[in-house]
Amino acid sequence: MPARICTVTLESLSPYGQSRYYGAEFPKKEKESPQAYEERTWRYRTHANEKDEVFIPPSCFKNLLSQAAKFLSMQIPGEGKKTFTKHFESGVLCTEPLMLGIKRADVHGTWLHLPSNGQRGGGKRVLKCMPEIPAWKGKVQFIVIDDKIPRDVFEYHVEQAGTFIGIGFFRPMNNGWWGRFKATKFEWSTLEG
Repeated sequence: MPARICTVTLESLSPYGQSRYYGAEFPKKEKESPQAYEERTWRYRTHANEKDEVFIPPSCFKNLLSQAAKFLSMQIPGEGKKTFTKHFESGVLCTEPLMLGIKRADVHGTWLHLPSNGQRGGGKRVLKCMPEIPAWKGKVQFIVIDDKIPRDVFEYHVEQAGTFIGIGFFRPMNNGWWGRFKATKFEWSTLEG
């Protein structure tokens, strides 16, 4: 069976935030305070192409589905206790980013008091500015190479993932509420050759 392509139209239900690591790219200047460094560099937490256009990396959507499959642990009919988890982990690809139609310089920042070590519950807290995109929408193309995944099961996983897994910084999977979305349309085709 040839691989299938599912193009999913997504629309945000909550803000989306990014937290890309950039410290090695933009080191602190000599005698620069932590606050000054944060003010100068926080926008580099966004993922952007060579034209400074912000995007959601394809790996976010791939990982989203793998995490949803693991959480749902939906059993494959007629195969005992076997679940779809490994089929989503190794049988689904997402290779193109979702372009957000916004330039890095136009992204709004939200100042938060966060653990300095980046770990929830960390002792010392510092001010960090996190990029916030209040609303977004677009199409994401998934390549489904595992024919064990039926259309209805795939679509259900995408819908559930948008509700309780989410993408980006402060998503539901990490006890947040950002990064939630709904799927408004599924379009299926076949990958030829």
